Amino acid sequence: MALTENCRTYQTPKDSGCAQSCSSDVVELNVGGQVYYTRHATLTSVPNSLLGKLFSTKKDISNDLAQDIKGRYFIDRDGFLFRYVLDYLRDKNVVLPDYFPEKGRLKREAEFFQLPELVKILTPDDYIHNDFDEASQGSDQRLFPASYLDARDRRYGFITVGYKSSCAFGRDADPKARGLPKIFICGRVGLAKEVFGDTLNESRDPDRPAERYTSQFYLKFRHLERAFDMLAESGFHIVACNSSLTTSPHNRHTDDRYWSNNTEYVFYRKYSLFHNNTQTVGSFRKIMEVVY
Repeated sequence: MALTENCRTYQTPKDSGCAQSCSSDVVELNVGGQVYYTRHATLTSVPNSLLGKLFSTKKDISNDLAQDIKGRYFIDRDGFLFRYVLDYLRDKNVVLPDYFPEKGRLKREAEFFQLPELVKILTPDDYIHNDFDEASQGSDQRLFPASYLDARDRRYGFITVGYKSSCAFGRDADPKARGLPKIFICGRVGLAKEVFGDTLNESRDPDRPAERYTSQFYLKFRHLERAFDMLAESGFHIVACNSSLTTSPHNRHTDDRYWSNNTEYVFYRKYSLFHNNTQTVGSFRKIMEVVY
């Protein structure tokens, strides 16, 4: 299969010492401007993949791949993401950084290079996290199809707690003149109701289904510590937070300032198959029937 549509053809100088052939153990590639050195055996480790076919010893690839001005084989694809393609070819697995934002583009690269198993690993909607193998955490591997779990059993996920408060400072400012703090809740509706129950004010986003997401809920109380206690009792752990402080003139005739503080706390609870309820036990049995 030729890559003529994805390659730019250059005339290789006759005196260049970088001309390569498949018989060489080390292959030098130029992928989207990024230079990679890898073994020929790595490129052909998946014989039915695009690279496996192109670099097969049974054919001459000189007519299928262009070369850059230094004689490297040139592939007009994403040079940054190609490192993960090489990782997969080496180990038949790929470990991505936490909160990796390019997963969709990497999946597209895997499809281009005809690596169906890598595509399967990068498909988040078809699999759920494997929490049995702690060594795989952060690798985005999946275990059971999500369709075998009822939506009410998907007890893992994120909840963001937003805290907003304000007050006035200055020579003539009234120290008691401060806005009442408010605690906002963002996340999946079912999770928010499970954790906060009747203390959740849903007036801004009423009758929203449990599987949908919202950023309009807020709590009926004003103590952050109480919200943190409720999250901790439900098995959530804080994973991130950020804060901002803004100011504006409180009175144009004085130097008084009006200060607003906005802070967000992100909590996460990992998925677990084992919960003390009949519904989850039934789902677990259904999964075991599929596996065995």
